[in-house]
Amino acid sequence: MSKLIVSDVSISFGGLKALDSVSFDVKQGEIRGIIGPNGAGKTTMLNVISGINKADSGKITFDGTLLTGLKTNKIASKGIGRTFQTTKLFKGMTVLENVMTGAHSQLHANPLSAAFNFPFVAKEEKQAADQAYEVLEFMRMERFADHEATLLSFGQQRLVEIARVLVGKPQVLLLDEPAVGLSVTRVSEVEDLLKRIRQEWGITIVMIEHVIRLVMGVCDRITVLNSGEKIADGTADEVINNPAVERAYLGSKVDVTD
Repeated sequence: MSKLIVSDVSISFGGLKALDSVSFDVKQGEIRGIIGPNGAGKTTMLNVISGINKADSGKITFDGTLLTGLKTNKIASKGIGRTFQTTKLFKGMTVLENVMTGAHSQLHANPLSAAFNFPFVAKEEKQAADQAYEVLEFMRMERFADHEATLLSFGQQRLVEIARVLVGKPQVLLLDEPAVGLSVTRVSEVEDLLKRIRQEWGITIVMIEHVIRLVMGVCDRITVLNSGEKIADGTADEVINNPAVERAYLGSKVDVTD
């Protein structure tokens, strides 16, 4: 059964087609990869799904509910979480505090109730802290809970960002280059993490990634974009041997060891 369906989505910026009638579906529990050269429209696709950009035409449905036209907070509240290419953690806050901010959508407290120190505010704060620590344990990062987040290594900060989204309990996780700039060892850790997120938490994943080895290692199906158009769609073997994909990657076979 399809969890997320993208149907004939198009969007232009300044007359330039960023996406041109792109369609694909994501099944429940699937890890779906989106790859392609720079400027292919990959991040724009995630922006449209998450409501950051509004499509000119086409529609997106999630569990049968139309997402097209909804604001980002409404889409997030339905169970779609998102990370970005650039890690954005809060300076001066610990890892635990940063992860806790991802639970805000589940809290009822507001600035007024916090100012008056209502009893339920403290209770919710403790619940958020417990949930955040549980996620850090799952990600094997609990030893960093009290460390200042922005002082961690780049790879560790990427994991903190994923943890911050996970604490919001998404049904679908949109990842924008989770392995960018990471060492081979770190990439292997991300691969293991993504598999556990799917297997142990049942979360569906849609992932943009330039590290082809990671994509081939974890993705059930892969969509390939080039200049805003979908040029291939299928399993890793089907995509990697597609002549159109070879041409898109500088006229040579895609290096799966990259």
